[in-house]
Amino acid sequence: MNRFFLLLALAWAALIFAASSQPGSSVGLPPPWDKLAHLITYAVLAGLLRAGGLAPAPALATAALYGLSDEWHQSFVPGRDASLADWAADVSGAVLALWLFHRKK
Repeated sequence: MNRFFLLLALAWAALIFAASSQPGSSVGLPPPWDKLAHLITYAVLAGLLRAGGLAPAPALATAALYGLSDEWHQSFVPGRDASLADWAADVSGAVLALWLFHRKK
């Protein structure tokens, strides 16, 4: 386990939570840019988890579950909502990062 990358993953997750806590009027990228932002954000999270030493399946599961919890969290934030399409972009980003990580080796 590489604790440095796991701490970075934790910090990145905290940043995601902080951004998701902003009311909808203060954020809001138009489609398809919003999906690209989700993809990149969760690719970074999964990559950090993998670099931290998590095997691919746990890294993917962690990123996917965090994305799902983030969508649920947004359902309580004024002007935001939960979106399966956003979660699909989250999971796609995690899969892409893990594929790239594996391919690099």
